[in-house]
Amino acid sequence: MVKENIWRLYRAMGLQKWLSKSQIIEPISGEIQEVGPTDSVLSGPVTEDGKYISWRKEHPCALSSLPRMLNSAKGKQIVVFLDYDGTLSPIVNDPNRAFMSPPMRSALHEVARHFPTAIISGRSRDKVYEFVKLDNVYYAGSHGMDIMGPPLQVESYHDKHQINAHDKKGKEFTIFQPAQEYLPSIEKMLKELKIETCSIPGAFVEDNRFCISVHYRHVLEEDYEALEQIVWSVLSDYPCFHMTRGKKVMEIRPSIKWNKGDAIEYLLDTLGFVDSSNVLPFYLGDDKTDEDAFKVLKRRGQGYPVVVSSIPWETSASYSLFDSSEVLSFLVRLARWGKSLA
Repeated sequence: MVKENIWRLYRAMGLQKWLSKSQIIEPISGEIQEVGPTDSVLSGPVTEDGKYISWRKEHPCALSSLPRMLNSAKGKQIVVFLDYDGTLSPIVNDPNRAFMSPPMRSALHEVARHFPTAIISGRSRDKVYEFVKLDNVYYAGSHGMDIMGPPLQVESYHDKHQINAHDKKGKEFTIFQPAQEYLPSIEKMLKELKIETCSIPGAFVEDNRFCISVHYRHVLEEDYEALEQIVWSVLSDYPCFHMTRGKKVMEIRPSIKWNKGDAIEYLLDTLGFVDSSNVLPFYLGDDKTDEDAFKVLKRRGQGYPVVVSSIPWETSASYSLFDSSEVLSFLVRLARWGKSLA
């Protein structure tokens, strides 16, 4: 009870975020010391929300479950998949300032040194790379419709969607873009949406290459309905597209059979793990679009789908993390385990 009261006082003083970040006080290359007000912070936040506590029992904390997960990894190849916004970086008011913290970048870099690692985001691939700036990570933007993966081409996928390329350092990779033919329509729709939504204060239309995001985090509640009507009106002229919803965002995508789950299977194939029983994928994500990835891992009967959420909601994930600070702790521990095997 005393510990819980202390933690409530920290929250009231606005120090919870600082304490979460202070759990990691030294880079992975050295000895890592984890500190915090109580051990319970590392296995889940102190909360009086009965629904969340009940939900967390159904979706156990991935931090406290990690030792058991790693025991099951013996003799298998771990592959790590992550969403970006809300997972590797906190959700922020300005989408253009969703920067990754230096400790998170360091942890991700170390994880990728030991295990194949890919970021699968709704953002454009180039934008995610600008945020992350790591060359030992694979990137899939536009909800998996723009993948930069290993150079091995997969025969089961259409050749016209795959091209081999080289980065500035001469490293070979494959670009896979299953929605290329939709780009002209996307570019036209993007222009229309920017013009039509300029009358709605706070609305922001983001070009994510193979999808369009209409952000309304700064839109007044009384203006939201008008914004939604504008989006539906523009979308009605493009029958080959549909809208999905995220956190304070409407996203317009081509209506093709492709999502983050398909991106996982493509990357596992290109990494040489098609129909392999010796692979153990992890997927960490915080949004409804990540459910497609969770379902793929469930269907394969392999790996660990982990949802990042501070509120209870229906999910196909088996485990949970509270926020990006817990993601950081998870990655640090995973990297440290990988280093111990080297």
